[in-house]
Amino acid sequence: MTTASSSSPPLNLGLHWSNPFAALGEDFHVPLQPTPLPAPYWVGRSERAAKDLGLPLTWLESTDMLDALAGNRPIEGTHPLAGVYSGHQFGVWAGQLGDGRAILLGETGGQEVQLKGAGLTPFSRMGDGRAVLRSSIREFLCSEAMHGLHIPTSRALCVTGSDEPVRRETMETAAVVTRLAPSFVRFGHFEHFCHHDQHAQLKQLADYVIERYYPECRTSDEFSSNPYANLLRAVTERTAQMVAKWQAVGFCHGVMNTDNMSILGLTIDYGPFQFMDGFDPGHICNQSDNQGRYAFNKQPNVAYWNLYCLGQALLPLIGEQEQAIDALETYKATYPAAFDACMSAKMGFTDAQSGQRELAAEVLQLLSVERVDYTIFWRRLSHWVAARDRDPGEVNDSVSDLFMDRTGIDRWLLQYSERLTHYPRALAANLMLRTNPKYVLRNHLGETAIRAARAKDFSVLAQLLQVLEHPFDEHPQLESFAGFPPDWAGSIAISCSS
Repeated sequence: MTTASSSSPPLNLGLHWSNPFAALGEDFHVPLQPTPLPAPYWVGRSERAAKDLGLPLTWLESTDMLDALAGNRPIEGTHPLAGVYSGHQFGVWAGQLGDGRAILLGETGGQEVQLKGAGLTPFSRMGDGRAVLRSSIREFLCSEAMHGLHIPTSRALCVTGSDEPVRRETMETAAVVTRLAPSFVRFGHFEHFCHHDQHAQLKQLADYVIERYYPECRTSDEFSSNPYANLLRAVTERTAQMVAKWQAVGFCHGVMNTDNMSILGLTIDYGPFQFMDGFDPGHICNQSDNQGRYAFNKQPNVAYWNLYCLGQALLPLIGEQEQAIDALETYKATYPAAFDACMSAKMGFTDAQSGQRELAAEVLQLLSVERVDYTIFWRRLSHWVAARDRDPGEVNDSVSDLFMDRTGIDRWLLQYSERLTHYPRALAANLMLRTNPKYVLRNHLGETAIRAARAKDFSVLAQLLQVLEHPFDEHPQLESFAGFPPDWAGSIAISCSS
């Protein structure tokens, strides 16, 4: 296996590195170096992520850093490895999986740093260990977009590209995305050791996660005396809150396999995702999802199913099945409460009161009937409320104009206005403009950035990153990114290939 060049000395970034995951031992990972990427070049860089990592921005201009994050030069203090895990894919046990193209360099600044697309690993199965430019740009942009939307997510520091050919459905070119997260441990890690009856390793992993990320599961009086049941409860609650935010913003993950579910309740593994244009509760964004398992309106139930799989994996440690069930049951209260809170904020209500759930359900039904653009509707509604605060008598049809049949929406707006009279309009409008983004990573925007990048024009990507990092701001100079999708957007096909 080809590895990173040893002819260049390790690059010293002035950061303190550790790799506590490596300390778990050889049952959890295989140490290896990245495979060099020939003639790399910068595609995209996030100064915001670099700053959060504690990395001097000057490093993002250096050729040394380019070589290191393309896998061509070792970084001093890192101990690269590929981890093993298993999981359920599309509801079917898939057996052993693992980091087939992602290599964990180590941890710095409280973040694990991983190179995705860095070459073959022992877990690559039939793959080539590479990622392509197309999917790397999408993951880079969406990671930072979700962070800008205040949705728990992995981050992306940069994308490096190469003209090295990689075959998917067609011949494409290679890329590496450097992604960050406090941990990349997944539900599938626990499933792996439970399935193989490696209960000692299962306990070791659970203790590691509790000690580092959920210490309250062992010490807090609010929890039971069983730390592993507490862990399941805490992950359940975090996952419920994350998915509620997905649903509220119209985000489709596309491939919610258990190996793509973060133990920290983060959105990870951006593949065939999509922010909906016209609102369609049954929308399937993944062309590979023939049965619609991961349709938008099924995501909350799939998350619970995945948590049930995690509960089964933790059962040898929890001991009592009833305790596991009790922990999972918290999802049934946490998710609807979190979703109601999200929808209340979208409507400008500072608290959840009786009748707001019905008001939200009714407007979602109106949106679905005519497939009204989801993001534009909520942003216009925010400005509609702001305008009525400035001049209550002003005629403003900006929201109604989105509907062919205005009868239903006009009736809803009247009911909504009556309920909103109990709240200060200025505060409601301000909350809405901070909750309903003007900019999301629509498929056609990502595709436009990808097409330009293939021609070595990275300006579109940089401009798009600028608005996605601050999606609630107006950015009048980049207004076109907030418009309706073009007709050709409907023909974009997104699948699991990357």
